[in-house]
Amino acid sequence: MEERFLKERERLDDLQMKGYRIIQHPDKFCFGMDAVLLCGFARVYPGERVLDLGTGTGVIPILLEAKTKGSRFCGLEIQPESADMARRSVEYNGLSDRVEIVEGDIKDASSLFGASSFDVVTCNPPYMGKSAGLVNPMSAKAIARHEILCSLEDVIRETARILPAKGRCYFVHRPFRMVEIFTLMHQYGIEPKRMQLVHPYREQKPNMVLVEGMREGKSGLTVEKPLVIYESQGVYTEDVLRIYREEEK
Repeated sequence: MEERFLKERERLDDLQMKGYRIIQHPDKFCFGMDAVLLCGFARVYPGERVLDLGTGTGVIPILLEAKTKGSRFCGLEIQPESADMARRSVEYNGLSDRVEIVEGDIKDASSLFGASSFDVVTCNPPYMGKSAGLVNPMSAKAIARHEILCSLEDVIRETARILPAKGRCYFVHRPFRMVEIFTLMHQYGIEPKRMQLVHPYREQKPNMVLVEGMREGKSGLTVEKPLVIYESQGVYTEDVLRIYREEEK
């Protein structure tokens, strides 16, 4: 059965939830801890519609389908090879009636889906600005890590257009861009409501930040206790293990 879903050098990785697996290619950009943490941080309530911008191989909509009672999950991806892998992963897991993968540009998201079309938007955007020093600026890994095909402003602008009033968005990014993130959210009418810093080890400085925003929300930001990934090398903290153990919420 597996062979008909896989192309040359692709593999099926276990997502450790509901028996779901995801197709990945070792030479392309593979999902990491940031995607898992974003799914643990996001809140999706029964019946809500969820859009993941820049979905890559579809890990976030597939994980959120496993963890929540949302009614519809959609992933938007500009790279044809990644979108194809995501579609095959959806089919492999028997989720074609619940999860849709759309090939398209984040900059055109509101035109593709329409205003107020989703209750929740998630995004694990490129963390770094454009770099002239990239060896291959159009490689899958470079596009995932650097703002080559879209900027942070593109992500937040389109998020604001897609969400209705009181709709929520969830981002994972780097702490050094927090001021820019909050400035752009305010510029486009999204109020930061919740944030959490992520530390690799207790004694190390944070290397990720998780942010929740609400379209036309009231002011007021809750800062959650920091999340630490590792107790020691290769040993996850109880907080991280809890994310993997969560079923529906």
